[in-house]
Amino acid sequence: MAEFLDEYSESLEREFRKLEEALLSETVSLLAPSVPIKLTVEATVEEAIGQMLANRRAAVVIVNEEGRLIGIFTERDVLTRVVGASRDPRTTKLGEVMTPDPEALAPNDRICYAINRMNNAGYRTVPLVDAEHRPIGVVTVKDVVKWLAEIFPEAVLNLRPGDRIKRPTEVDGG
Repeated sequence: MAEFLDEYSESLEREFRKLEEALLSETVSLLAPSVPIKLTVEATVEEAIGQMLANRRAAVVIVNEEGRLIGIFTERDVLTRVVGASRDPRTTKLGEVMTPDPEALAPNDRICYAINRMNNAGYRTVPLVDAEHRPIGVVTVKDVVKWLAEIFPEAVLNLRPGDRIKRPTEVDGG
């Protein structure tokens, strides 16, 4: 029994070292963030939701005339600032309900920093910007989970005996 525990402990320790190394060395650009949907403060919530649905995205970024990031509008904003506040999506402008001047990541930021910001600040969606603060991507919790699944495919993709994936070809709403 002790022999089994030692092998298991060594294997587990190797996996933790692998994760630590990846977190500390790999950058958010490796997460393959999605191309951002860019709108202006004058766009309506209805337009933003339409774009989010059509492109299966959790957010749109709001840019100024120079194309620089000035805000973000997320699924959470739809619930709390629009529906929760009984606003009309057809007439409400993004400038009224966006999160202004959101925290953003740079392509060379490490994945551990992105996870830190998502965890400590409660973000699920973070814009990725270039040196001129122009949006070039959007990093989501889903991107991080997908990256983890790629690092540990055996642990993530193996099911318990007898288990099966519910509707494997369908994507749930969550």
